[in-house]
Amino acid sequence: MSSVVFILGYNYDSNYYLIDDNILVDTGAGLNKDYLFSKIRENGVEPDDIELIVNTHCHFDHIGGNHFFPDAKVAIHKLDAISIRNKDTLGTSMSVFENEGNCRVDIELEEGDKIADFEVIHTPGHTKGGICLWDGESLISGDTIFAGGGVGRMDIGGDFDDMKNSVRRLTELDVKNIYPGHGPIVENNGKEHIKMSYSLF
Repeated sequence: MSSVVFILGYNYDSNYYLIDDNILVDTGAGLNKDYLFSKIRENGVEPDDIELIVNTHCHFDHIGGNHFFPDAKVAIHKLDAISIRNKDTLGTSMSVFENEGNCRVDIELEEGDKIADFEVIHTPGHTKGGICLWDGESLISGDTIFAGGGVGRMDIGGDFDDMKNSVRRLTELDVKNIYPGHGPIVENNGKEHIKMSYSLF
């Protein structure tokens, strides 16, 4: 099973997740390069070793540091790829697109695609192309669900019914660990936190 290292987001940044020493899930808002690079190096990885960036969705606090890794391929769901290529300001900050490296998409993800030992689950609601990554035990959940029974906001390009359906799908998984886009992670009883999230609907 792939190794996952949790790096807590700093300031406006999303959390980051390092998979197998060469994949980085989300890159923050692009304001804290020294912090991110130091955390990557603390885990014995050089930033140049990152071969793939996976963005859980298209908001600025998750894609703003993509340009820190010019040699890595960038993967995001095909629906959110449209927003990035169009420099869509809905739900993000226009300033993130001042660096062309944040406008690049190399791989358009779809439901069922594989990232290392993880499978892509399309979970719209926070954005049209939001995704989670699932390996049969751990869920990298982006801004779909959070620890303690929270869900991502739906007022900026999101959709209530989509979010409800996405969280309902996640209740069917036997999730042990949750690695969310913000805040603390959940270890060992992730399924209970997903049930709490679904109770909001």
